[in-house]
Amino acid sequence: MIDVHCHLNFHPFEKNIDEVVAAARLAGVKAIVNVGTSLESSIKAVELAHKFSDMYAIVGIHPHHADKLVPGLQSSSPPAGLKVTGDWIGELEKIALSSTKVIGIGEIGLDYYSYKSNGIVDPKIQKEVFIKQIELAHKLNLPLQIHNRHAGEDVVDVLKKFKHLLKDVPGMFHCFAATKEVLKEVLDMGFYIGFDGNITYKGLAPGETVELKDLAINTPLYRIFVETDSPYLTPVPLRGAQNKPENVIITAQFIAGIKNKTNTYFQQTIYNNFRTVFGVEIK
Repeated sequence: MIDVHCHLNFHPFEKNIDEVVAAARLAGVKAIVNVGTSLESSIKAVELAHKFSDMYAIVGIHPHHADKLVPGLQSSSPPAGLKVTGDWIGELEKIALSSTKVIGIGEIGLDYYSYKSNGIVDPKIQKEVFIKQIELAHKLNLPLQIHNRHAGEDVVDVLKKFKHLLKDVPGMFHCFAATKEVLKEVLDMGFYIGFDGNITYKGLAPGETVELKDLAINTPLYRIFVETDSPYLTPVPLRGAQNKPENVIITAQFIAGIKNKTNTYFQQTIYNNFRTVFGVEIK
């Protein structure tokens, strides 16, 4: 199985990442994709991709960080020759070009949900940063990994406006939650759909109108990905504990059950999807 979106590049994993990776491999996870949310965490994702043979990186600026791209930001351990400056899109391009194991631009998009730790960033700023990263992905011929929370219609509008910049297989939506109408729109544009451990939770996600299980039922298997978003969104029955890439197996088995497919068939489909979107062969 593949965990197509996690954050082992975040602080909670600094002291035990070797053990976490070993446990994922033992559970049957063949590849792990670490995803950046800022310049610094994107650099860390690339570093981990270099350290572990079965890791890949997706780099980008999360909408929560769209208003925090301050001049003079410095990383403690940038790749050789990289100096982070106020030219954030130029520096993101350098990070993306620093390794062949960078397989996408993300997580990028829009987020209109107000968190306790981070209010809603000005949507105009979010859209500006989102569009610049779509343009960068086009320049580098990389797929997108989209973050959307309570902003589905606006995300779709931006993607339609810049459809000429999207690849034929444009990428995927991470941790998908939206209406069935938005799901249809993004599927029609060619995007793939990622589901996380919260699909195992009962009821609706806060502020949503459609259960994740219903969205999975309405998503063709050949368009599905599974992910953990570690350290967040731990699936049942482990909910409440720190999430780890090994738990992608639980989510995969849950969705395979929804789809009435064997675990083996589901796993092979995920491998095929990964190759189609990101150009990486998993054996």
